[in-house]
Amino acid sequence: MTVHTRQFVRSARSVSRARDFVADRVGDAVCADRADDIRLCVSELATNALLHGTPRGRQFRVHVTIEDDAVRIEVHDASDAPPYVRDPADTDDYGRGLQLVAALADEWGTSDRTGPGKAVWASFKATAPAFSHPFTTTAYRARQARGEDAGIPHDEA
Repeated sequence: MTVHTRQFVRSARSVSRARDFVADRVGDAVCADRADDIRLCVSELATNALLHGTPRGRQFRVHVTIEDDAVRIEVHDASDAPPYVRDPADTDDYGRGLQLVAALADEWGTSDRTGPGKAVWASFKATAPAFSHPFTTTAYRARQARGEDAGIPHDEA
């Protein structure tokens, strides 16, 4: 197992820097499809940390854990407020980030951390899963109505 960690300043440029940091560390550990999924999820989690969890003058932290068959990304911020999946209107320009993370990651959730704040994490198997249907808000609601795991965050055991 290999672990990489880096802190990022509260700046819009840090989202792309966090994405590049993770992409550089993950490298060939996953197939190309998974690498794209990971990059997108890092962008969403870093954006959430920047917008909702990192006060001025503070930083957010990104951890990347690489194992033989999986990659785990953690984005740590200073807010104790838990993230939640929104249900944006079709015309909204925001609110779909965690829906994307729920659709692309094999698992995701939140964890407590030492000190203030939380870690929001996403884990990915090294190979891309075979999706039974594309992710849409309708598919999300259908899974939720059937009682299936619709990607709602849960605490790590």
